[in-house]
Amino acid sequence: METKTFIGEFQVAGRTLKMVDITRLKEQGLADIDRLPFSIRILVENLLRKLDGQVVREADVLNIARWQKTYDAPMEIPYHPARVLMQDFTGVPAVVDLAAMRDAMAALGGDPQKVNPLVPVDLVVDHSVQVDYFGTEEADTLNVAREYERNGERYALLKWAQQSFDNFKVVPPRSGICHQVNLEYLGRVVIAGEADGLAYPDTLVGLDSHTTMIDAVGVMGWGVGGIEAEAVMLGRPYYMSIPEVIGVHMTGALRPGVTATDLVLTVTEMLRNFGVVEKFVEYFGPGMQSLSIPDRATIANMTPEYGATLGFFPVDAKTIDYLRRTYRDDQADVVEAYTQRNALFYTGKEQPEYTHVLELDLDTVEPCVSGPARPQDRIPLTGLKSAFTGILGCEYDRSEEVAQISQFHDESGTATHRLPKCRPVSDGTCNLDLHGTPVKLMNGSVVIAAITSCTNTSNPSVLLGAGLLAKKAVARGLKVPPYVKTSLAPGSKVVMRYLEDAGLIPYLEGLGFHLAGFGCTTCIGNSGPLDPAIEKAIKENNLNVAAVLSGNRNFEARIHQSIKSNFLASPMLVVAFALAGHVDVDLTYEPVGLDPNGRPVYLEDIWPSSEEIAAAVAAHLKIDFYKEEYGRIFDGDEFWQQLPDVKSVTYAWDDASTYIKNPPYFDGFQEKASPPGDIENARVLMLLGDTVTTDHISPAGAIPQDYPAGRYLVDQGVAPRDFNSYGSRRGNHEVMMRGTFGNIRIKNLLAGGKEGSFTLKFPENREQYVYEAAMAYGKENTPLVVIAGKEYGTGSSRDWAAKGSALLGVRAVIAQSFERIHRSNLVGMGVLPLIFTNGDNASSLGLDGSETYNIEGISDIAPRKELTVQAAKSDGRAVSFKVVTRLDSDVEVDYYRNGGILPFVLRRISRGEA
Repeated sequence: METKTFIGEFQVAGRTLKMVDITRLKEQGLADIDRLPFSIRILVENLLRKLDGQVVREADVLNIARWQKTYDAPMEIPYHPARVLMQDFTGVPAVVDLAAMRDAMAALGGDPQKVNPLVPVDLVVDHSVQVDYFGTEEADTLNVAREYERNGERYALLKWAQQSFDNFKVVPPRSGICHQVNLEYLGRVVIAGEADGLAYPDTLVGLDSHTTMIDAVGVMGWGVGGIEAEAVMLGRPYYMSIPEVIGVHMTGALRPGVTATDLVLTVTEMLRNFGVVEKFVEYFGPGMQSLSIPDRATIANMTPEYGATLGFFPVDAKTIDYLRRTYRDDQADVVEAYTQRNALFYTGKEQPEYTHVLELDLDTVEPCVSGPARPQDRIPLTGLKSAFTGILGCEYDRSEEVAQISQFHDESGTATHRLPKCRPVSDGTCNLDLHGTPVKLMNGSVVIAAITSCTNTSNPSVLLGAGLLAKKAVARGLKVPPYVKTSLAPGSKVVMRYLEDAGLIPYLEGLGFHLAGFGCTTCIGNSGPLDPAIEKAIKENNLNVAAVLSGNRNFEARIHQSIKSNFLASPMLVVAFALAGHVDVDLTYEPVGLDPNGRPVYLEDIWPSSEEIAAAVAAHLKIDFYKEEYGRIFDGDEFWQQLPDVKSVTYAWDDASTYIKNPPYFDGFQEKASPPGDIENARVLMLLGDTVTTDHISPAGAIPQDYPAGRYLVDQGVAPRDFNSYGSRRGNHEVMMRGTFGNIRIKNLLAGGKEGSFTLKFPENREQYVYEAAMAYGKENTPLVVIAGKEYGTGSSRDWAAKGSALLGVRAVIAQSFERIHRSNLVGMGVLPLIFTNGDNASSLGLDGSETYNIEGISDIAPRKELTVQAAKSDGRAVSFKVVTRLDSDVEVDYYRNGGILPFVLRRISRGEA
């Protein structure tokens, strides 16, 4: 089998392009392509095109072309993504690592310029803007100025990388969110090579878990760890197990008043309950074809929230139309011709096979939110009041309240009676003076209302819908309470163009939703500070206040460390809850607020009809907006243009920098790897329960002054006001390792379940910060392990959850199960992921974390090998149990033996093998 025997041609716009024709596999009797899911067909084309007999073998091509619904054991394939997408939080450390690799290559006497991206890389600076200022016309300008003040060093590094590395482009700050920019501009769906005239599917991996948003237009993309992405950039394939594919058959259509946000929260709950971790999900059916591309993008974006690798929508007629509507006519012609010619165009007549098929009738979706701490915890809008009172430990009977309210009506037929809200007597409802305005703050008060995140700001329907709702609310005289911090952070500049064209910006601003910046703000913890008076009231009264945001993540302490309850909602509901001022309200029958005359205004009074929204989209979403905004996407604003222009082979590290430091990954680097041996006399650093997320593990959000990272910065002369966030300091390993396991809500069972970054140091049995204990163990040459429950590492593709663990001295993690990306990241950093067997866990084995651990059998490690763990207790008793190595392939074994992906790749480059 040779690739050249599968080369075909197709015609488009008067020119002839070549392609690798996967239908010839069927013609030659090698595989039945028609039975394959569309996502698997793309993998078939990828391997067939990259077939070289060495990295990609004939057996690899046949294994994927003869895809099975299930596999008894993992079957690995080498996949070559066409490009890499980065954002600055994860992109900065990737650039730092590449710069460090160049230094290491120079130290070996090699050519550092060999360390260079071999596939195109796009980095979008979108994760660093914070909502320091809000509610005024100058908020955007002030926030951007503060952003550059905080991040000038990081941005200078990125500008250096853009000029010093080949195949590396940077989209400057103030341009939009990487996933929306990818959807609206960077994504090509089909790439047509200029040099060789070969067309092939656009595929990518991204340094952000929500890279899956691009799946909405038939582009195969998902999030990986920074270390994996770096290997791909350097020409290595992405080794993956052939996935199961779960088909979601959609029927029906969304009812009036139901948004794409309601749909994605329903899908997230359904798929998380079914269990799709490490699986592909592919959508099909007439219901899918009724969804617009922005609606599909809303669903694809939240793929990580339901745990899948991919949330795929195949190319169809709406994909082609979307490309044309976003000023990509020529690209649309190529995509249409290629996909129809190569069995990658969905018409609805195809009958691919799936591992399982789930049914979803879109008619059954109802308005909802998710929270207070997990995206999959969907709450129907009718049930939010009951759910929140349950969070407070109260009881509430909705049917009783509805019955009582129905007895009290004025002459016009509007309800005039409400039962008192369910609140504990001891909650200490707080009256405070907020800059001269008396306000009442209590449990359930909405203190942040944010229209933000790539999930929803890609969708003109819900954004124009929010603007129309604001217009109706202003017309009724409604106002947002002064204690609500409101913000609007769109995913692209096109959003403000169509909101302005529709005349809706004044109404959004009338309710406080002024432009705060173009980027991922509240959803990643860049919500900025609350008013000090509000912060003080929350703390002193132990209030459970709320945030409502149109985002995709609401994990504990993610949005703001003082806010315990965070709810995901559509932009329209964000505005509605901002007006209501609290979440313990049933907006289906209780008023959103009172007008200046004391008359109640209900949600149905201000909710725009589906016809109104559709008309606004048709009238104001203009192709020229995409042409003009993306025509200048790489130019940058005046702040970007003022950064220095520097080009050099190696980076000039500044020892005084608190943002960018040369990491220690290559200290003592040898050209030949030393095989790892058994782990002996290890201690437990963290004993954790189920669903510990990368937000718990990886440094994220604000940096507490009294935690090790804050103390370090103070020692370096950094004032607390200038701490910035952990994410902005990801290029400084000294900060990040001090913040690993540093979430103020993490509960280490070794420290009695106390919240915060605490552990017990043995044998002294002394409570310490996690970082301090790890450093003390390091001085004693004591290896460390982490023990956890189910779904360890759920959440974002944060490589620092693995990097920080490795730098703290963690040699192995023993868990009941891992989330895909974090497991892979651990391997990439040379940390051994292990899973309990036979239904064991720490509790069933009687492990309390005080033991010393020996892990035996590592010296001849192999994929999925069973190892023995001996845990010795202080009284001499021993607990012996089996674990399975989650090194799932021979390549992962190679990574582990080399101490991680980066040392592995560097050794190959130094030998001239990369």
